[in-house]
Amino acid sequence: MTDLSIPGIHYGLSNADYHRSPGISNSGLGLIDESPATFIWSRDAPVDEEKTKALDMGTALHCILLEPDEFKDRFIIAPEFNRRTTAGKADEQAFLSECSELGKIIMTAEEGRKLSLMRESALAHPDARWLLEADGQAEASIYWNDSETGELCRIRPDRMIGNRPIMVDVKKVDDMSRFERHVIEFGYHRQDAMYCDGYQAHFGEEPLFLFLVVSSSVNCGRYPVRVRPLDDDLKQMGRELYRRNLNEYHRCRVEDDWHDFKPIICPRWARS
Repeated sequence: MTDLSIPGIHYGLSNADYHRSPGISNSGLGLIDESPATFIWSRDAPVDEEKTKALDMGTALHCILLEPDEFKDRFIIAPEFNRRTTAGKADEQAFLSECSELGKIIMTAEEGRKLSLMRESALAHPDARWLLEADGQAEASIYWNDSETGELCRIRPDRMIGNRPIMVDVKKVDDMSRFERHVIEFGYHRQDAMYCDGYQAHFGEEPLFLFLVVSSSVNCGRYPVRVRPLDDDLKQMGRELYRRNLNEYHRCRVEDDWHDFKPIICPRWARS
């Protein structure tokens, strides 16, 4: 069995095995940014499996764009059912019963139609199409020891271009006009810094990190697509946040102290 505590790159590692593996990830640093206690809670709290069965369109979009050959093994698109009739409802129940043992995510016909349009929209964008179709590797996992703290870190780029130092991260956004805000709100600039560090630690060169953004809402009948890097100011902000979060994780682990009682600050609207 592969020892994932040893720095290196691993291909074919399942998403579940990656998330169970040792080391701190970007999502873990996001929890540290909220509070160290939240990081421990996320690791140990029980999961309501029934609530995780709902379709995540983002997961489906990642699969159909990055690993299209695996889509049919992970998802089933249901036919149209007329739920206004007894026969239609019976047909739907029979279909769901037949699919229940397959362990796949079931998409409605409308969800499948929308996902297909989003995929074709991405492929209509020349930069996005090149990034998706160029020789490369999807979902590889890179592990390295941080030079400052010694902590084992890990990243899982959505896609790496084979003959160029380029990484691609696919993002689904409900409204393309809000993506710039999402960079700060969801720590995408921290992700940029951490992923570039991981790539450089393994390959010895600094990569270009690109966001391939696909909207799930239409604009003039189309699903907008953008390919964007971050500018230098956002990259620097992300690096500072990444280092602060990683240093805090290191302190908490060494001292085995994960408590953090962050005070609730009085909002401006309550001061008037």
